[in-house]
Amino acid sequence: MTATVLVLRPQPGADETAARARAMGLTPVVAPLFTVRPLAWEAPAAERFDAVMLTSANAVRHGGSGLHAFLHLPCYAVGEATAAAAGGAGFGMVRSGDADAAALLERMAADGIGRALHLCGRERRADHHASVQVTVVPVYATEPTGGLTDAARLAIEDGAVALLHSPRAAMRFAALAGDARSKVAVAAISSAAAAAAGGGWRAAAAAAEPTDAALLELAAKLCQTERR
Repeated sequence: MTATVLVLRPQPGADETAARARAMGLTPVVAPLFTVRPLAWEAPAAERFDAVMLTSANAVRHGGSGLHAFLHLPCYAVGEATAAAAGGAGFGMVRSGDADAAALLERMAADGIGRALHLCGRERRADHHASVQVTVVPVYATEPTGGLTDAARLAIEDGAVALLHSPRAAMRFAALAGDARSKVAVAAISSAAAAAAGGGWRAAAAAAEPTDAALLELAAKLCQTERR
């Protein structure tokens, strides 16, 4: 089978994933299903919070000058990329976790954080914790593109492995792939994303951990297994 991987995540993450794929000997086809744009938002009073919570680097990329009021607070981030973006934006105390928002809330509670400001996307999963009061402020929106490009459709016909970075991307790709799903394998970043993709794929699996590196390792294994 082909060693082509279909990169569906928004930019600039799509190009970052494509670069990692090339370094692993894979051939990426970049075809984002969504674009990200900033939202107008009003920063609440910083003294209301013990920490900032970030579940995507997009919150840093699109948060704008409103972030400045919170740089002195501890920042809890999901994933190394989000943590690196937070540090680059000026947050001095950044703590990262490679699981998900629920695990991050557990860590915050263990650290004694009682009030957190979650800067996030307009489209998000609701996460709660009994010990942490979370104030949600959307600072960016993720909106669908026009659909699959010609290059993406050719990659599907050629038996590519599609990289699913979120449940929302999984659902949209499944809808767009339609009857062609039997020709493509999917590598999902989490069990939730795998479940959102549904059935009928040539092959489907979830990464060992919700990171881009683990997702690409899974995609490479799918390519190798199917070429035997």
